[in-house]
Amino acid sequence: MRGLRYPVQNVLEYLASGMTEAEILADYEDLEAEDLRACQAYAA
Repeated sequence: MRGLRYPVQNVLEYLASGMTEAEILADYEDLEAEDLRACQAYAA
């Protein structure tokens, strides 16, 4: 994730809780959609 310090587990928990990608990106403006996909790919 481009050197950002967001734990992958947190991002996955946001997604699992039902937050949409748009909601996450609105709350964490330095994240990009590609970062969320990278978290999901890592988890897979």
